Amino acid sequence: MIGIDLFAGAGGMSLGASMAGISVEFAVELDACAAKTYSVNHPNSQIHVDDIRNVTKKKLQPWIDRQDELVLFGGPPCQGFSWSNARTRNTDNRSNWLFKEFVRVTKLLKPSWVVFENVQGIVDTAEGVFVQQIRDELTSLGYSVQSSRLNALHFGVPQDRTRFFLVGSRSGHTFQFPVPQPVRFTVDDAIRDLPRLENGSSECWRKYGRARPSEYAKGLRCDFKGCCNHLVTHSADFVVKRFAFVPQGGNWQDIPARLMKNYTDRSRCHTGIYHRLRLDSPSVVIGNFRKNMLIHPTQDRGLSVREAARVQSFPDSYTFHGSIGFQQQQVGNAVPPLLACEVFRAISCAKVGKHSLSNKKSSRRSGRKCSKGV
Repeated sequence: MIGIDLFAGAGGMSLGASMAGISVEFAVELDACAAKTYSVNHPNSQIHVDDIRNVTKKKLQPWIDRQDELVLFGGPPCQGFSWSNARTRNTDNRSNWLFKEFVRVTKLLKPSWVVFENVQGIVDTAEGVFVQQIRDELTSLGYSVQSSRLNALHFGVPQDRTRFFLVGSRSGHTFQFPVPQPVRFTVDDAIRDLPRLENGSSECWRKYGRARPSEYAKGLRCDFKGCCNHLVTHSADFVVKRFAFVPQGGNWQDIPARLMKNYTDRSRCHTGIYHRLRLDSPSVVIGNFRKNMLIHPTQDRGLSVREAARVQSFPDSYTFHGSIGFQQQQVGNAVPPLLACEVFRAISCAKVGKHSLSNKKSSRRSGRKCSKGV
């Protein structure tokens, strides 16, 4: 199968598709830093750096009327559908209508399969009007549509992160979403073999730590003795003092009020602010982990880009580019590759009339080699 990725970001969905055996040939991404990350890690894919609204029929011509089975996938910007952004969860937010571009490209390409992904909040935003329109538009184009909310935790990712997926087929195949797996991984499984870092760590490539890697980590490690992106935001001294009061699983509520005087009303902080991850549990959502100041389980600092990437299920061979802020944004916005892989494998199974069966060992390996430096 041939894949086309819209709103590609750093390439989490494309990586999942590739791991499932789909050859991704074309991607669209507006952000230049994310596009750089994509191009470095997907050298065989053509990346078009532009607004999706400027992608013309002429640009897509090589994939129109292709004899190969085509799968079109992507997730429009999701901030407007997030439960944490009540002010933009409505029909007045222009970005919330970018799903129309996904439908427009679908009309041009007429792919065999479409995979639309977004935050779970899209389901009830504006009383479900966006999901219903997507469903209606695809159905009118001849697609049989199935949708579900999938938690990455149930598919080999050490993170409690639920995403909305809508899969459409115009080939007559019966699609079934992958079955949740009983194995659960923790933050400790994800990061215990990574090196100890200081607040503000800026040395990109480092050797692995001394701890024995978990089975999860073994599937993500490079062939070399270390990997890239061990970058940590430099937190001010007063912020680091706050970190010290937060136990594993705790948050801003554990910080003495005398250290939170710059907050006009600290009671309005949401539970994700100053959250320290637990080693023995899956991570909370790795979203804007710098803004939320997610804290390392045992060290008084924020998460490194690589640690967040591990929790997202990116292999260590996958390198992120741009400033540390852009790298953090790329990781936080990404679809966990292992979750995406299971959805695409379910499509492959539907084509041959089989149910999706988990194969974690093969899913965790991207087949890429690790390189020192960025």
